[in-house]
Amino acid sequence: MKAWRVVLLTLSFLLLGGCLVTFHEPLPSNQVAPKALLGKWSSKDAWGEPLKLTISRMGDGAYKAVAKAQGKAAEQYTFTVSRHGNRWYLSAGVPKGQGGNFVIGGFDIVDGKELVLYNLDVEQVRQAVENKELSGHNTQVADENEQGVLIDSPSPRVLAYLDDPANSDLFVEVARFQRAGK
Repeated sequence: MKAWRVVLLTLSFLLLGGCLVTFHEPLPSNQVAPKALLGKWSSKDAWGEPLKLTISRMGDGAYKAVAKAQGKAAEQYTFTVSRHGNRWYLSAGVPKGQGGNFVIGGFDIVDGKELVLYNLDVEQVRQAVENKELSGHNTQVADENEQGVLIDSPSPRVLAYLDDPANSDLFVEVARFQRAGK
């Protein structure tokens, strides 16, 4: 798995089974992230190997995530957060070599001790495009046999779709981190 994918999965920035939902534009950053998001987090990957994640504020509404998987060089990515309705979202740029654009994920912080990251269910988003709830098209994910989905709907339409109670199962949990010791 490419190092940037570990970070995207780690942040739920966000791959699920090789498929990726990307967007032409990020969600507008409209609020400062909860303080509890910042700091050091730890988890284990699918093979039981330790993952470490450090999240810090960069200023101008941007945040930095540094992810370190065992035996791999640390990778750094920038993301923004927004809150809409009862949900926290994050948006991050996808590397140009992987098509550019942006990914959107969700996150929850449980009792300040657990960070839960969510990815969009690719099949449900693909169905939304087919049903004309969102506009977009299938895309080939580099180095993968599966197709992703590129959404070109404007942010207000994307948020309306994400916030619709009928789509409450749209987000799938992809990672769970525990607060790392001080």
